[in-house]
Amino acid sequence: MRKFLPILLAIIMSIGIVSLNQQLEYNTYANLELNTIQEEAIIDQAVISVSPNINTIQKVYLKEQLIGVLSEQANIDAFLRDVYAERYVQDFPNTSLGFGEDIFVTLEESYMSYENKDPEIFSYLRNQAYFSVEADKVAFSNGAVIYVKSIELFEQAKDLYLQNFISKEALDLIRINKLPPELVTYGTRDIGFNVIEKANYQRGMAPASEIMTTIPQIVYFLSYGYGTEIETYTVIEYDTVEGIAYKSGLSAQQVVTINNEKIKSVNQILNIGEELNVTYFNSPINVVVTKERLAKETVYPQSTLYVKDPTMQEGYSVIQTKEELGYKDVKYKETFINGVITDSVVTGSIVIKQPIREVIRIGTKVVAGIGSGALRWPLGSNSHVSCKWYCYSGHQGVDFVYNVNKNGPIYAADRGVIDRVRYDWRNGYNVMINHNNGMKTLYAHMLRYPPVSVGQKVEKGDFIGNVGNTGRSTGPHLHLGVYVDGVAKNPCNYLDGC
Repeated sequence: MRKFLPILLAIIMSIGIVSLNQQLEYNTYANLELNTIQEEAIIDQAVISVSPNINTIQKVYLKEQLIGVLSEQANIDAFLRDVYAERYVQDFPNTSLGFGEDIFVTLEESYMSYENKDPEIFSYLRNQAYFSVEADKVAFSNGAVIYVKSIELFEQAKDLYLQNFISKEALDLIRINKLPPELVTYGTRDIGFNVIEKANYQRGMAPASEIMTTIPQIVYFLSYGYGTEIETYTVIEYDTVEGIAYKSGLSAQQVVTINNEKIKSVNQILNIGEELNVTYFNSPINVVVTKERLAKETVYPQSTLYVKDPTMQEGYSVIQTKEELGYKDVKYKETFINGVITDSVVTGSIVIKQPIREVIRIGTKVVAGIGSGALRWPLGSNSHVSCKWYCYSGHQGVDFVYNVNKNGPIYAADRGVIDRVRYDWRNGYNVMINHNNGMKTLYAHMLRYPPVSVGQKVEKGDFIGNVGNTGRSTGPHLHLGVYVDGVAKNPCNYLDGC
């Protein structure tokens, strides 16, 4: 017995030491937890007991700030069910409620028990509305995220948005791998569509204010994303949907879609003073639509063919074949992204009517005494025009001067017959040539009496006198007048190089 006594005493002492250590450890943790709760909790909450045994407690945090310690998990579940029934069940049936993303509930081990402050904690959460509703989350491949009441609602809204760019009939057909009827007249048909950004559907929690519950809300997001500045238009008398669309750079269907709460069709009568959204799209998604277009396009003939005719008098012409435009049917494949064309390729073309080239016969037969109608420069080289047509009142002609030899020669501007040779106070020595084609030319202010006589035939470029300063003149020059059927005309319209 004696030899077992030391062993027994050692065991007793060991048990005492372990118990003392546990008590010290328990007192240390208890004091630390007590201090922590008293310093950080939003809800004042006293410690009602300290146990030598560890138990699990639930702490509720707002971000990093402790709100308080809950008594039981069941209380949280019941509380959320009550709030859901009171506030959210009507707008969000058949779902569940949770805390907002800033609220955290943690499970921790503790030696202490706290007074039950569940009503005060829940009242705080209720007043601050720190809740999230479980809803359908739509995550796009470009990073955009929205929460919607249901995927069915989102699909309806997406289809309505797509109708900004593709007709509903074409949309329904393409989805079952069919196409609208072939084009039999000029216009377009939709032959394909695609949304570049893919959408992933899953369940998620979000504040009720961030969940889209109506089709217009979702269409608005698909149209403008986040932060787009909205432009509006106020309806005035005689406005139509198509007219407003044209002024705003939208299509009529786009105006209907983005104002679907007010406008139901492109033919709707609008109310004067009504404010409409006319903002162009700034969508977070890109809708690609492929269209086939059949267009009538003009085919132009070759440039006019001029054919010399030696049997026709010079100066005359006849249209032998009148120009006619042709046309062709052209088929295009065009790509649009969010309604803006980005590519166009011709896939077929057929000429329906060939163009007809214009052919004009030009007379080349020279007849003495009959002009060609095209006038040459009446002076020789080293001369220029010093005064344009009607440069002063009553001046019906063009003045020419020589740069060096002021009294240089004058030449007949075209073939013809001398119709008049005389002197008068206005024109001084002057000559009138009748070109026998409805045109006459006057050469005035000659140096001396001209060396030609009435009835004399002259060729284009024949010498008929010298530049002078006779009559009503302020210096040596030639005044050239052109008369067609007795009416004074601007010589520059007939002179070569004027």
